[in-house]
Amino acid sequence: MLRRGKTIPELRWKDTPDFVEVAKGWNNDAITILVKLVWEGYDLLVSEILLQINCDEAEEQLETTITQSLERKIRRKMTGDEPFDVQHEVYEWESRQSAQAQPPHYDIAFYLISNERIIWPLEAKVLKSDGAVGKYVEEINDNFITCRYAPFSSEGGMLGYLFSGDPNKAFTNIAAKVPCTLNNHPDFSQRDHKTSDHQRVVPSGKSYPAEFRCHHMLLKIISSVTNSDV
Repeated sequence: MLRRGKTIPELRWKDTPDFVEVAKGWNNDAITILVKLVWEGYDLLVSEILLQINCDEAEEQLETTITQSLERKIRRKMTGDEPFDVQHEVYEWESRQSAQAQPPHYDIAFYLISNERIIWPLEAKVLKSDGAVGKYVEEINDNFITCRYAPFSSEGGMLGYLFSGDPNKAFTNIAAKVPCTLNNHPDFSQRDHKTSDHQRVVPSGKSYPAEFRCHHMLLKIISSVTNSDV
């Protein structure tokens, strides 16, 4: 393996505290505020795009096109006072394997303005049905739990773009295949939003947060209905 040199972000920001703890220094409900932005962005996505077309006719680049539009809607709901910003397709330089290896990248990520290395990621997967959760589950087990994703955050999220089926059945299938326990989020009781808690496998010599909370948000794409919450 080629020696891994320093990147510009690593030279600029040597300290890497937990995203969640830094954000709570701004507001104790920072993560609830962050997640609320996602749901509000989704509401805009539904009203301005999804309800204006027949989504059954969409065949190509579903994950990328939905995600790109969702990130733009999230940004429109931000006030500018948050200590974080949002971006579509963000590289995780911390997890690169060598000088020439392509680092993993997130579909959407919130990053701290004060330290761009510290990222709260969202990974998206298309669920064509409530049983088609295999790729979704792989992201959790292969990336989040191994610290390949969110090395500097004790929380992160999964977005499931659900094209058909029942969100509750999808949640049941996700819980069985991870496996994990899915809990209702008290601040988003009217949304298809649950959380699961995991003990991560932290690589030797690293001080990444070992306890990790994954937010599971199922976004209905076909016959979507907007909800108001928090």
